Amino acid sequence: MHTATTIRDDQHVQADVRRFAAAPFDGRPVETATDADLDVRLFRTTYLPSFVAAESLEEKNHPVEADLAWLRLTTPGGVPTALGLLSVGRDPSAHVPGAYVQFIRYQGRDLDAPVIDQQELRGNLVATATRLSALLSGHLRTRLTDGEGFREEQLPDYPLEALRETCMNAVMHRNYETSHAPIRITWFDDRIEVTNPGGPYGQVRADNFDRVHDYRNPNLARAMKALGYVNRFGRGIFRIRSAMARAGNPVPEFHVDSSSWTVVLRKWP
Repeated sequence: MHTATTIRDDQHVQADVRRFAAAPFDGRPVETATDADLDVRLFRTTYLPSFVAAESLEEKNHPVEADLAWLRLTTPGGVPTALGLLSVGRDPSAHVPGAYVQFIRYQGRDLDAPVIDQQELRGNLVATATRLSALLSGHLRTRLTDGEGFREEQLPDYPLEALRETCMNAVMHRNYETSHAPIRITWFDDRIEVTNPGGPYGQVRADNFDRVHDYRNPNLARAMKALGYVNRFGRGIFRIRSAMARAGNPVPEFHVDSSSWTVVLRKWP
């Protein structure tokens, strides 16, 4: 027979279950994961300081379990959420199968061309951003152009700002819940195509995606802003277009359907 205390405890657990079931996917617990799947050192050194000022961290002495739950990386009971795995997980794709980036570089303009580089980035948000920055920078080539006066300037074939914004927006907006496909970065000699699973979400439609904003992964979006991977919400497409225009590249193309987004960035003429 249940005591009154046990009944209250059961009701509390049931309320938690209902609350997490109603949350966006990135806020739900991933029952196959344990706290050992989270990189606690990365959380303490990089993630937590992005949300809390250094002086505040020195003043308080919360156990790490409380901070993880406070920032929704775990449930109050210590089960990692999808946000926790994506942000500071040791191997997010072990529990969220589509949580990785596939990069392929062709020496040519179509899929029949030889492959000169192919990589899979299966790290957490911090590791993926670091590797992406080095990978994309390493494949950029420069050209000489007239600068001010008699000086020449070296310009990359794609503005790094546009590449970074495109890739980070794909990480932020992709469908992690029902698709096991990765984000794909396909680099040809004349263009780069970045495709992520997940069509328009919420208020966003194929005819208003550059004016209306909604978030499939609101917790992940908040984390990415705190970590500095996106500057302001709702400005990604504007920043991509502006960076390409300043560099003299063709206007970027956005192909949106019910199941995916593809951004095509073309090299300067």
